[in-house]
Amino acid sequence: MLPFVVLLPVLIVVAAGVYYVYNEFLLFMSNAQVRNKVVVLTDAVSGVGTELSRLFHVGGARLILCGTSWDKLESLYDTLCTDADPRETFAPKLVLVDFSDPDSLEEVVTEVVDCYGYVDVLICNSSIKVKGPVQSISLDVDRNIMDINYFGPCTLAKGVLPSMMSRRGGQIVLVNSIHSKLAVPFRSSYAASKHAAQAFFDCLRAEVEEYGISVSTITHTFINASDPPAPAPAPEPAPQTNRLWDYISSHLSHGVRPSVLAREVLQTVNRKKKEVLLSHPLPRLALYLRSLLPPLLFSVLSAGVRDSALAENIQ
Repeated sequence: MLPFVVLLPVLIVVAAGVYYVYNEFLLFMSNAQVRNKVVVLTDAVSGVGTELSRLFHVGGARLILCGTSWDKLESLYDTLCTDADPRETFAPKLVLVDFSDPDSLEEVVTEVVDCYGYVDVLICNSSIKVKGPVQSISLDVDRNIMDINYFGPCTLAKGVLPSMMSRRGGQIVLVNSIHSKLAVPFRSSYAASKHAAQAFFDCLRAEVEEYGISVSTITHTFINASDPPAPAPAPEPAPQTNRLWDYISSHLSHGVRPSVLAREVLQTVNRKKKEVLLSHPLPRLALYLRSLLPPLLFSVLSAGVRDSALAENIQ
């Protein structure tokens, strides 16, 4: 028993070291494979967009950064050019994109394609959320969410398709939400837009495969951009009846870090994965219940609406 007790920590350290080296090797290979590729990134100034911009810029991609604020785009441009070696990277090109203005998208598509004459990779990262009971969300808000979360990415994807089809290659990546597969209370408009986008890109994948074009969807839980919480003092022992709920609440409050999601997008681009799910076990379980035991899931969600804590935490 003693040798095993001594050996176990060593094995854990070695396994952690191997895992770290493996991830760094994958990142290095990912950077090598995106070099010189023309990559369009929507909502580049968001938390995830900024991380993506940094990874692809350092990897030597020819970036076309899109966003709704010119000042933020210029600030991101300055940061990227300052932090990277100009001899190893390309200066990004900036394009103003406002998916809430459908009439402007035709000019945007033309401007994006004209930057280099073609697009290798399109990453649709734009999104807007709304939370509230169905009866409190106006149709104008519903339309705005659909414009940004559905019609915008679809329009841009259709715009770059001709050049991809003529060159017999390319990749379109949709950074989507778990709400595209699992609708929860108080997210009706958001979930509807995400379901629609998922269906569009699933259909697109099958239609363009013969042209050598890959379509990838990355489904994640909510983005957790907050700082890690400070260690809290040990709490008083909870009553037995609350322990299960405390466990569920703690898992519902977890999210995906922007840096983790960005690295997954980079690896998805290089491996041409068709579908990726970034989620903790509890949302995954909910997805299985939705397929196998939908009445049970519906009952749990309905009960959750009556529990304000669950309604606040479920994502």
